[in-house]
Amino acid sequence: MAMIGEMDADSVVEYFRGKSILITVLVEKILRVQPDVKKLFLLIRAPNIESAKLRIQSEVTGSGIFQLLKKQHGVWFNNFIEEKICPLAGDIMHKDFGLDIASLIDLSKDIDIIVNGAATTNFSERFI
Repeated sequence: MAMIGEMDADSVVEYFRGKSILITVLVEKILRVQPDVKKLFLLIRAPNIESAKLRIQSEVTGSGIFQLLKKQHGVWFNNFIEEKICPLAGDIMHKDFGLDIASLIDLSKDIDIIVNGAATTNFSERFI
């Protein structure tokens, strides 16, 4: 039975090889187990791309969970992150994530998988 579980995990890992993904969670895990993923598009609540990049550096890749990846990639860690992570300045609370039509069209051509783990922090929202 354990062998089947391992095969399932291996097939999932392999599925990510060469894919571009719009993702809101699991960044470190995917980069660690499948470094051949093409791109991870991260929707970051920010007014512009520069602010989104700074938030990724300070709140995502700068967090302790990335220590193993930093150790694996050494001095090439920042290059690896820049190659793999593509920030999108937007917000899940806005229509079309707050992205313009041209950006949405470009994304639709580049993204193979969407993993949505986003949620609102507005506790007055209705549960539907």
